[in-house]
Amino acid sequence: DWLAHRADTPVHEAPFSVYEVHLPSWRKGLTYRELAEQLPAYVKDMGFTHVELMPVMEHPYGPSWGYQVTSYYAPTARLGTPDDFRYFVDACHRAGIGVIMDWVPAHFPKDDWALAGFDGDPLYEPGDAQRATHPDWGTFVFDYGRTEVRNFLVANAVYWCEEFHIDGLRVDAVASMLYRDYSRDSGQWTPNVFGGREDLDAVAFLQEMNATVYRRCPGVVTIAEESTAWDGVTRPTDGGGLGFGLKWNMGWMHDSLEYIQKEPVHRKYHHNEMTFSMVYAYTENYVLPISHDEVVHGKQALVSKMPGDWWQRRANHRAYLGFMWAHPGKQLLFMGQEFAQGGEFSEAHGPEWWLLDADHCAAGDHRGVRDLVRDLNTLYRDTPALWQRDTDPGGFRWVLCDAADDNVFAFLRFDAGGSPLLAVSNLSPVVRHDYRLWVPEEVPAWAEALNTDDVRYGGGGVGVGAPGALKPEDGFLRLTLPPLATVWLSPER
Repeated sequence: DWLAHRADTPVHEAPFSVYEVHLPSWRKGLTYRELAEQLPAYVKDMGFTHVELMPVMEHPYGPSWGYQVTSYYAPTARLGTPDDFRYFVDACHRAGIGVIMDWVPAHFPKDDWALAGFDGDPLYEPGDAQRATHPDWGTFVFDYGRTEVRNFLVANAVYWCEEFHIDGLRVDAVASMLYRDYSRDSGQWTPNVFGGREDLDAVAFLQEMNATVYRRCPGVVTIAEESTAWDGVTRPTDGGGLGFGLKWNMGWMHDSLEYIQKEPVHRKYHHNEMTFSMVYAYTENYVLPISHDEVVHGKQALVSKMPGDWWQRRANHRAYLGFMWAHPGKQLLFMGQEFAQGGEFSEAHGPEWWLLDADHCAAGDHRGVRDLVRDLNTLYRDTPALWQRDTDPGGFRWVLCDAADDNVFAFLRFDAGGSPLLAVSNLSPVVRHDYRLWVPEEVPAWAEALNTDDVRYGGGGVGVGAPGALKPEDGFLRLTLPPLATVWLSPER
């Protein structure tokens, strides 16, 4: 039944809120079948539409998080059998949760019992030693120019979708595949036949993979982790694009995190880092990712990036998530960030679930953030304005984009019928009374739909205005803006 209806609505016109998980450490020690009893229920309760699994293909080195794949056609035996993994995917589908899986065609490790030197000579990797090795990871790269290698990889993408009913493939490190000079100095790479830096074989492979998956597996979405300005990542292959359905918006992620980590007094000098994403928001079909990459290797957990004391950090964390969920594009959040854990991700122990225990002194603080994420997802799914026109410029309008001195951002989202939602973020630590914003004349009154400063979430409880009092005068709405908070307003019914 799930597969029969999966393709009913194009993914870019549907709600798409992703919970990213490292399966072996989400709850340490659980098998696929045990995870099937717990993870789908949790993801459904939190309101996410999809779960994204860091690579589950067999890999020899656990701390690689699965990205050093040796056995492309085998789910890792650490958690059970292939049929156990099928059971897990089916449990997600029964709960109404789509399953996305990280897929790694960009490189493979040099273990001599795996693909490296498979028949004693370079087979899956190029014969040219300079081209064969990836300089960042000390691994081999695939020879995308060989028909047999392309077939191996394209068939593998289809295999996971057809045999395990995977709903999406997030393709890792696409940028490293597209450029022959990726992480290489001059003299360490050779141009293509046209003298350029593009890897034409990799481009042809990605186009073939996407076209084949979309043809054979209706409703499956492919997602590119691509960090450059390559043109047409999500353009169809018949128009010269790579053919992905969605692309991670690394620019938005980098700029917005750079802004939110600043002390509020300095944010006015970085205001454009929060608005610049709308300059290119409709050039591709985007996902806004706060992924595992942003909470490891000294980058700190999301709440720990924030400035100020513990209250201000949580307030910034909540306000940022409210801004993110309202911004055009789908969204992805890595495990542990939904309840504001303070420690970086570690595959050795997984999320810091103990922070939610009743006997922990700050359990209410963490539960408040978790409750906010649940409500963000619930309102998101119930508000077509937030997802129906993600790829349509007519679905967005700035209300206030130049209030740098106030650290305030305000914009409207519209659904297919023109019904709006107003999102306002005050990223300064002061209450702004009687703040005036332009709003559409056709809406006679507004109501607070969500406020990240609500006491239920651990906030101070500053409301935008009394119920029934949010009525525009002369085309302008006067609000009280809570400190370090995002508020959503909808037409009063």
